[in-house]
Formats: sequence, structure tokens, C-alpha cells
Amino acid sequence: MSLTTSRKSVEKLQSSLQAKAKSEPGYRFYSLWDKICREDVLREALRRSRRNAGAPGVDGVDFAAIEAGGIDLWLGTLREELRSKKYAPQPLLRVWIPKRNGGQRPLSIPTVKDRVVQTAVVLVLGPIFEADLAPQQYGFRPGMDAKMAVRRAYFHITQYDRREVVDADLSDYFTTIPHGPLLRCVSRRVADGEILSVLKRWLTVPVWERTARGAVLRTTQARDQKRGTPQGGTASPLLANLYFRRFLRAWYEHGHSERLDAHVVNYADDLVICCPPGNGKMALATMRRLMERLGLTVNDQKTDFLGYTVGRFYGKDGRAFIGTEPSRKAIRRIVERIHDETASRWNMDSAEKRVDELNALLRGWSGYFNQGRVIRAYRVIRQYTERRLRRWLLRRQGKRGTGYRQYPDEYLYQTLGLYRLPDSRAAVTKAKA
Repeated sequence: MSLTTSRKSVEKLQSSLQAKAKSEPGYRFYSLWDKICREDVLREALRRSRRNAGAPGVDGVDFAAIEAGGIDLWLGTLREELRSKKYAPQPLLRVWIPKRNGGQRPLSIPTVKDRVVQTAVVLVLGPIFEADLAPQQYGFRPGMDAKMAVRRAYFHITQYDRREVVDADLSDYFTTIPHGPLLRCVSRRVADGEILSVLKRWLTVPVWERTARGAVLRTTQARDQKRGTPQGGTASPLLANLYFRRFLRAWYEHGHSERLDAHVVNYADDLVICCPPGNGKMALATMRRLMERLGLTVNDQKTDFLGYTVGRFYGKDGRAFIGTEPSRKAIRRIVERIHDETASRWNMDSAEKRVDELNALLRGWSGYFNQGRVIRAYRVIRQYTERRLRRWLLRRQGKRGTGYRQYPDEYLYQTLGLYRLPDSRAAVTKAKA
């Protein structure tokens, strides 16, 4: 079966499932496991998993090893394992990645086999639950992204004068979602016992963590506490959206939104509530109370929404307006990354390689932060990048100084090909186009 054929047949299946879910909001799907076992679904799940790459899990098997042994053989073996219901998830590999606030976030890496099966389940369940998710949810959904969430918050503020904004996120959201209520969210639509059983096993699978000395620590915290969806798993974003939907239903169906004229915009574990001046304190208290009932905790340290600051600014004529700009945290994070990419540990690299790394970083950052007041932030980052790159070029030659004479702008941008951040609003618009 070709990749094109499997992709088209999976899209047809997804359209059928979503149409059924939309037309019958109370319908429960009783026979879905056979869809997970389909060759086209597994082949498409493997294609998507391979496209996302990622490190191997506890078994050490990566995509290169699967290709070396034969993809068709590997998929056939996996399909038979699923059809005979002998499939069992393997432990997760725990690694730690830095958080924005300076802490660390646990990342749980499934094996490639578990990743493919999770992706297959998401291919089948995703269209069903997509019909149920609230329009206020922008995370992990087809056709939606973080910038759309920022624009929606901006719309509430500017068009409806909901200028008091409650800005928050949930502390360790993914690791605190209670399993029982979460599985009830799934079973509201899914009555297939095999899928529910596999989801429960994914939630409670043990975690292995390698110590600095090479030993392996085995923990069962999720199973013991009956909480958490493993960050790093393909199914976790869908499950997180499903559980957050409970808060949105309570907010809107119980009249809190209408009573306070307060509207939620959500992306993953980030949310803002936009309301008229004077209602923010009550909206915050109500939100906290609802989250506590759901077993979740609001983070008191939140200061921006998806990297953007929404607030009052002043134009050249002194006139005030409501707008958005990259937050100080977002600027500080990109500056730290530029600093790291031009550190002395890279002195053995060629200038072209360092510039390639910087260009990827700058293009990605400016591609996300390209709406609202961005020119001032671009200027700060552009000047810092130029200064750091010049000093790095001097250091690798054993010299000191600023490097302005040795490496003028023409050398950085024309000879080395450093990406130049736009210096005007018109240039930003052109770059977006």
C-alpha cells in the first residue's frame, strides 16, 4: 500500500467518523479497535511518527533500525499483535527539559512502537472528539495555532471592551489530570472496551529514568497517584484538551460567562479570561474554584499569554491604543539562546555553521512573533545577535574586541548570510506574505 493511498483512505475514514460525531452529539462509538488495526491507519501512523522523529524509548529501537529490518515486516508484526490483543505498552523513558521559568519539565518518551500505536489511536479518536471541543480551545487542533489564540484575546479586548484580563496557566497540568474523570470524558463518546483499556494502561505505565551513574530508577507515580498524562506521548495533547473541556463547559453552561461577561481563550495549559473592568477579581475567584473541583491548580506566577503581552501602548502621536507585543520573558529567552549559540564551546565550528544555527533560531522566533508591536523587539534582538556574532568571530581567532571594524554589517549579512530581522512594519508584512 503506497503512502498516498493510505493517507487518502485514512482521511476518508476520519471524515466519516467526524460527520457521525457532529450529526449525533450523543452517539457512542462501540467498534473502533478494528479501525486502529487497519493497515492504512498503522502505515499513516508510522509515517507521521517518523516525520516527527524523536529519540528512541527504553528499548533503544529507532526508526533507522525499523527501516533496516523492513518496514512491511515490522508493520505486519505490530498489526497482528494488535489484532490478537496481545499488545502491551512498554515503560516510558524519563528525561528532563528546561522550563521557561527556570525549572525543569519531565518528558516521558515512549518506544517507537508505542508512539505509532498512540498515533493510530489519535488518528481514529481525534476526529470524533474534534466535533466536541469548544471553539475557545486553540491548542493541538487542526487549522488552529497559538497566534490565533492571541488574536482572539485581542479581539475581545478591542472590539467588546473586555479590557480586564485574567492571565493564568495551570501548574503541572499534564501531570495532575486525574485518571478517573479523564477516562469518563473519553467513555462519553467511546464505548470500545479495548481502546479504554489501552488508554488506561498508557496512563499508568511505569517510568524508567537513567541516573548519572548508569543505573535505572523505576517509578510508578502515575499509577499510584492515579494522575497525569505523560508529556511526550502522542495521545497526551488530545487527552489534555478533553479534560480542559470540562472547565469550559462549567464556565459557559453554568452561566459564569454570561454573568460576568467573561470569555475564555485557551491554548494547552495557558488561558486568559477577558472581561469588562471591575469583573476580573470575581472571574479569577470563580475560575480558581472550578479548577479546584477538577483537581487542578492555577499557577500564580503567570505573567504573559503564549509569549505575548496584551496591554495599553502609545503611538508616535501619544495616542493610547490596545495592542500586543512579545513579552519580556520571550525576548529574554531568545537572547539567552543566541548567547548559547555564540558561546566559546562552538569555537571549532565554521562561521557558516554558526550562522545557519542562528538563522534557524531567528526565523523561527520572528515567524511566531510577527504580529502587533514587534519592531522594537526585533531591533533589540538584531543588535544583540550582531554583537555576539562579531565577538564570537574574534574569539575563535584568539582576539578580543567588538569586531565592528573587522566584521561590518555587510560581512555579516551579505558574506555570511545572517538573517536580518525586519526593521519596519511593511517589511514584516512582506515577510509574512
